[in-house]
Parts: sequence; C-alpha cells; structure tokens
Amino acid sequence: MKQKIFFIAIVFIFAPFFARASEVNLGSFSVDEVQKVVSSPIFFHVNDQKIAVEKNTLQSFLKIRPALKMNPSYNSEAENINFFPTDDPILKIYFRFLGRERDRYHIKISTSLSIDENSLAGFLEKLKNDTRVNPQNAGLSFEGDKVSAFSVSKNGFELSDQESQASIVKTLQENPQTKDINLATKTLEPEITGTNLDKYGIKELIGEGVSNYLRSPQNRIHNIVVGAARFNGVLIKPGEEFSFIKTLGPVDESTGYLPELVIKTDKTVPEFGGGMCQVSTTAFRAALNSGLKVTARTNHAYPVVYYNPQGLDATVYIPNPDLRFINDTPNYILIQTKIVGTQLFFDFYGTSDGRQTKIIGPQVLEKNDDGSMKTVAYQEVSDANGNLIRKDTFKSNYKSPSLFPHPGEEKITEKPSDWSVKQWKEYKKANGI
Repeated sequence: MKQKIFFIAIVFIFAPFFARASEVNLGSFSVDEVQKVVSSPIFFHVNDQKIAVEKNTLQSFLKIRPALKMNPSYNSEAENINFFPTDDPILKIYFRFLGRERDRYHIKISTSLSIDENSLAGFLEKLKNDTRVNPQNAGLSFEGDKVSAFSVSKNGFELSDQESQASIVKTLQENPQTKDINLATKTLEPEITGTNLDKYGIKELIGEGVSNYLRSPQNRIHNIVVGAARFNGVLIKPGEEFSFIKTLGPVDESTGYLPELVIKTDKTVPEFGGGMCQVSTTAFRAALNSGLKVTARTNHAYPVVYYNPQGLDATVYIPNPDLRFINDTPNYILIQTKIVGTQLFFDFYGTSDGRQTKIIGPQVLEKNDDGSMKTVAYQEVSDANGNLIRKDTFKSNYKSPSLFPHPGEEKITEKPSDWSVKQWKEYKKANGI
C-alpha cells in the first residue's frame, strides 16, 4: 500500500514534465530551438488565403514544458546530484529515487514541445468559420412565361478540420520548425444553379405585395433599395419556413446601409438600415396575398404613414422581431423585387395549386386623438374547390406616436455620440439640414 501511495505521489509531482493524454509529443529541444519554433508565426494556407498564426495563438496549442533526457555522453557538474541545489526538491527527488546510480550524472534538463490536439481542434473550428467562403446561388428571374438565371452560381469552400489537424500534426512531427502548412478544404456547392430550371416548378405569379415610400428622405430610400435587392432572386423550398432576418443578413455600414430613423424601445433613433420595415412590410403583404401561412409577424409600435393602410405592416429588427412564413405550396417560390416610382413590389412566382386567398380588412377597431389605434385583418385561404383551409387573424395594437421621441419623419438636429463626423455630414446633406 505504501509503495502504491509513493508511486501516485511521484506521478503527481512529475505531471508537469509529461505530455497530457490529448497531446502529441514532438520531442525534446534546447531553449534556442524552441524559440525558433514559437518566436515567428506559422503560416496556414487555406486555398488562396494565407493566415499568420502568431506566438500567443501558437502557444495555445503548442505546449512548452521542462523535460528530462538521459544522455550517456553528457556529464555536467551543474546537474550532478552531489552539486544539485537544495532549492530544487522535485528534480532532486527524481534523481534520488527514479534514476539509476550510474545514470544520475547523465540526465540533461531540456525542453519538451508537444501539440495539444484538443486546443488545436478548437483553434481550427474557429479558423473554419473565419475562412469559410459560402457558395453563391444563381440569381433567378421570371420574365414572360419562364424563369431564367440573371447571375451565375459559384462554389464555396470551407476548412476540412480533421484532415487539416492530421496534416499539422504530421508536418510538425517531421519538422517542428516548418513555417508554411497547407490545410485541407472541401468544396461547398450552391443549391441553385442556372441548369435544369424546370425542376423548380416556377410558372406563374401567385401573389404580390405593394407599399409606397413617398416623401421618404434620401437615406431611407437608399436603404430600401439596398435591402430589397437582398431578396431579389431568392428561392423558397416547398415546406421551408422563410425568415426575413436570416435572408436579409447583416445590416450595417459594411453592407451598404446609411443611418436613418428606426423605432427602438421607447424612442425613434437613427441607426444603419432605417427603413428596412418598408421591405418587410411589402414581403408580408406578398405572403398574405399568396395564401401562405404566416408564422411570425409584429406590427409597429405606432402608426407610420408609409404603411397605410394601418394593420398590414410588419416590423423587423435584428435578431427579433422577425417576419416568417411557410411555403406550403407543392413547388418552389421565387421572390422578385422591383421599384416603380416610389412603390416597392414583392412578386412571388411559383405554381398555383388552385388555392384562393381573400384578405378582409384591415378594419379599424379603435382610433384615439393621441394617434393610438387598434386594427384587425383576416386572411382566408380556400382550396381549388372553394373549401376553407384556414382563416388567420392579424391584430395590431398601435400606441401613441407621442410616446416615442423623433416620431415619423422628424429629423434629428444634433449629432449622435456614436456617429463619426463624416456620417453626420452625410446625414445632414441627405436631409437638407
């Protein structure tokens, strides 16, 4: 029992000197050799991308630890047990209890280098997300009586993390000072290509949504044009739940948007992408008129003139609220957007299954002097034989605009603290301030 306890104690004491279970040992090296490995970056090549992995990141998966190495030709007075400093008790215990008498004078302290495979896997997972190039679907349009591609599809790619990990380990085992390593990738193919377009079953217009953004300021008009373009040519699979937020993607300066007023919490403030609700409202109306099942819709906090008649609007804000609906037709639906004058159109093309859609309302249930109001609208969908499939109710409860500073079209007159001087100048110019 004493021997077992002693063995456990020795293992515990010397745990820092041995590689962990998840580590692959690359060997023992001098301090200078290890510094050559970690002091300059290793470059990982992912297709045509060259990623420099700097020292701090390298040391997250390249582990450096003291190591003890027996070398019969090595004899150092400094490491001779008789001269070993008394303030190094761990190594002294090792020499006294684990080293054979004749070997005690030939044990050299060096440096062990190993790869922590768990840490490397975590690094590669992040690198996979950072370097992924998503495939691009072909852009489709409906003209006359047929669908065609107006832009070509492109393959994407992503890191093959398991193959890449094996390649990194093998390369560094062969030569730890390697500075360039090619990582494996796999091709990501687009779902929609310009070939065999008949398979999508897009034959006719099944529904349309319209809204008018007359008298919108220039930044708002710009954002509507940019946002509507994100949906032009989008295909919705049969049975798929469409998410406006997911399809729209990021809304900020880098994606081409300008600052404009949005309703946020209890105030109306300028943010990049203001006016995007014009796009979501138009999409909502197209889904209603197409007889599709709407699964998520939220009305605006207060009545906005751009969305007349009140009760058929849909507000969105990343990540919520969202506008969602299901393509419950037997074929794909192609979204096509267009702008005529100050009117925005969302046209849904597909194949009619004979369903008939009736929109009742919106009806004003309550309207108050402070501008608050309540409305209700109904969507009735019947099959080809006139049998009612469903009747959905869309209630809207609008608060008074006075509860929200800078309502409607009121322009801000002072630069927001998080705007740059350039952004503020552009806003003033666009709004005639």
